[in-house]
Amino acid sequence: MALHELPREPWALHGHFSHELEPILSVDPGDTVVISVPNHAWDVEPDESITARNPEIDTGHALAGPIEVRGARAGQTLVVRIEEVRPSHWGVTHGSEDHAVYWDLRAGIGRALGRELDLKPFLGVMGMPPPEPGVHSTIPPRRWGGNLDCKELVAGSTLYLPIPVDGALFSAGDGHAAQGDGEVSGTAIETPAQARLTLDVDEELRLEWPVARVRGAWLAFGLDEHLGRAAKIAVDGMVALMGRELGVFGGDALVLASVGVDLHVTQVVNGTLGVHSVLRDDAFRV
Repeated sequence: MALHELPREPWALHGHFSHELEPILSVDPGDTVVISVPNHAWDVEPDESITARNPEIDTGHALAGPIEVRGARAGQTLVVRIEEVRPSHWGVTHGSEDHAVYWDLRAGIGRALGRELDLKPFLGVMGMPPPEPGVHSTIPPRRWGGNLDCKELVAGSTLYLPIPVDGALFSAGDGHAAQGDGEVSGTAIETPAQARLTLDVDEELRLEWPVARVRGAWLAFGLDEHLGRAAKIAVDGMVALMGRELGVFGGDALVLASVGVDLHVTQVVNGTLGVHSVLRDDAFRV
């Protein structure tokens, strides 16, 4: 398996989703890619930014890609193994349009406002473009991933995404040093980041919505403009997952989900709201 690197340069970055974007890298299933990205707003330092190649349409998150996965076909599942996420030495959180707090992120600790917290870095955006033509915003998450903003997707996790277009055309970015469920101010600790991701394809697994394997648990994601519908999608996805992983189906799976599965609000700030259901490995004994 090969290792590829994408530098933090304008030619390797874009700020919109489109399946008409030419891939900047082609990899084989199982290859690993190291990406380096500015923060969501294209900043590399508090007073230094990268200018997008096409500022008129690159108005969203600064994303590395698109990356073509050779042999990937629409309808299959992209497997994204998150090997490492390293934040920069600084980050910023916006409390409102004109209020920002800057964080010192050195030594794995976030420091601001006289407080400290342990960093749990992850990428807010990992996903693929819609199959429809045209330019699509990076802000709302979609069934093919994108701006999921799920704080559980730290190093050691694996994200499974339904592939919308041949070649997958995967992109990633939006480094977060830490975030609470909901991301209630609209931003986490936004930071430039370097990440190491292994991309693979599961030809047999068929998904309607993203799922993930994290330490000690399975997640199933639901996305919708209405929080209740997002929750239902997350529950339906978990019921299907319980069939695959536990061999429990239909009404029996729903019964077990009702007593052993938790619902978390992933984020409420991207237009399309997110809910993830959580099935912990120790929820049930046999």
